[in-house]
Amino acid sequence: MTILHLALAGDWDAAIRAGEYRVSTLGRSLEEEGFIHACADPTQLRGVAGRFYADVTEPLVVLTIDEDRLGCEVRYELAPDAGEEFPHIYGPLPVAAVTSVTPFSP
Repeated sequence: MTILHLALAGDWDAAIRAGEYRVSTLGRSLEEEGFIHACADPTQLRGVAGRFYADVTEPLVVLTIDEDRLGCEVRYELAPDAGEEFPHIYGPLPVAAVTSVTPFSP
């Protein structure tokens, strides 16, 4: 199964150099949040982009992630502000688990 994550292109570039991605969401690290936010499908991703990334001027990318390659737990949890379940990645995202990187425009 694949899930999606919206990222700043610069954060993804840094992850490639490090071998893993540790940004939870815009301006928050995995360590601060406890997990990495993800989306189950493009509809959820567009909603997240509209709610949290509308004012971002830096280049964005969509990471397509193969859950089977993560090596850590993924929990689908209710986001009270959105009223739907989102996948949360409970550990760092290995670069090798990302199957594609696509530029994104809000």
